[in-house]
Amino acid sequence: MADIFDVIADGTRRDILQLLLDRATGGERGTSVSQIVAALGVSQPTVSKHLKVLREAELVTVREVGQHRYYSLAVAPLDEIDDWLVPFFSIEEENEPALPESAVHAAEVVGRAAASVKHSFSTALRKLPGR
Repeated sequence: MADIFDVIADGTRRDILQLLLDRATGGERGTSVSQIVAALGVSQPTVSKHLKVLREAELVTVREVGQHRYYSLAVAPLDEIDDWLVPFFSIEEENEPALPESAVHAAEVVGRAAASVKHSFSTALRKLPGR
């Protein structure tokens, strides 16, 4: 598996991830390649190439319906990035007191719990009839 930082270093892949996030937040259950091409103005072969890299990094999932494929964001692998970045946010700034370690830990726990609840709630809403 490619290093996740190498995968998200590419601007087009970040644009695809952002589009999938925006559409998922809007209640979409997946986005087709043609929708990604139209939204980003990038060629279909380019989008397909980047989706393959994102799939291999397990940052997206694919759902097949007939001959159509619908891509969705997979947020779990992004925890690796979050885990790596969090310590950088706790570096003491000049003239700013550092938060106590217990406060940093509590904020991290609350943040992850909130994100998990939001994801679970959004997923449950999408499964309701008529959505």
